[in-house]
Amino acid sequence: MQLPLGEFELIQRFFKTGSEAMLSSDDQSIMLGIGDDCALLKPNPGEEIAITSDMLVEGRHFFADANPEWLGRKALAVNLSDLAAMGARPLGFTLSIALPQVNSNWLEAFSKGLFALAQEYSCPLIGGDTTAGPLNICIAAFGSIPHGKAIKRSGAIAGDEIWVSGSVGDARLTLAALRHELSLSSTDLQAIEIHMHQPTPRIDLGMHLRGIATAALDISDGLLGDLKHILKQSKVDAQIFLDHLPKSATLQQQSEAVQNQFAACGGDDYEICFTASPDKRSVISDISKKLRLAITHIGNIKTMQFSEPIIQLLDKNGKELSATETANLLKSFDHFA
Repeated sequence: MQLPLGEFELIQRFFKTGSEAMLSSDDQSIMLGIGDDCALLKPNPGEEIAITSDMLVEGRHFFADANPEWLGRKALAVNLSDLAAMGARPLGFTLSIALPQVNSNWLEAFSKGLFALAQEYSCPLIGGDTTAGPLNICIAAFGSIPHGKAIKRSGAIAGDEIWVSGSVGDARLTLAALRHELSLSSTDLQAIEIHMHQPTPRIDLGMHLRGIATAALDISDGLLGDLKHILKQSKVDAQIFLDHLPKSATLQQQSEAVQNQFAACGGDDYEICFTASPDKRSVISDISKKLRLAITHIGNIKTMQFSEPIIQLLDKNGKELSATETANLLKSFDHFA
């Protein structure tokens, strides 16, 4: 009979060993990892530390029967996506997790997905905590940015262009299929479900956008809803061409209404939305080619007309949508709704 694992045995078996394998003696950024009261980070001269934290709660952010390997990967990916949006290079992360029970098979798969992505982006686990409770995963990620090069949300100015990486809407389309809100063939579902279950943090893009983008953020709660954060902090308005929103071939098979709804406010895309001066078009095109990543111009930044920023939405004929149509497309995910 297998004896139940205690907290420290659990950490050692599933997390500490994997973390130690990533830490090398020539890595000067991580001075001290797992095993003490605190981890110690030492940024290189002339660099700043970027810090982000995200929580994933069972039943709120993922299904109870979610693939644990995919979940481990996604839990870290959503944090690295925040670092990418600011142009940061990953340094390390902490993991705090509440578990309803100690399931070795689940933990083995979860840690496998977690460390696979950590290895991919050279981002070791450097601390955290475990406890009993409803399944709850909280990660804090740390990154490094050259002094003064962080891409904030507050730098967009009138005349800038609005861009987005990859495609948007497939995570919401996957969720709709899993909820039986609409029907997708197994082939179509397999083609897009990776966007919901295993998003790709655009770390390389973020670092390439240093000095290019005037403002940026990652798309977690819906493209247009998240764009509003840039507009509020930059005190500007935006004009968006709905037919420019980059959509997969699978999403394009849906009705125009579904396409626009999912692409505009679907959420869980984890692409980068950013603004840049029009004279950066050729540089952005070069970055797109170098990274083999589509980067699409979807609109423009305008001077703010009122006390609160507005987003003007134009249809494929260049006609402005009504206030009601616009309001429906500006709805984003609300963690408390």
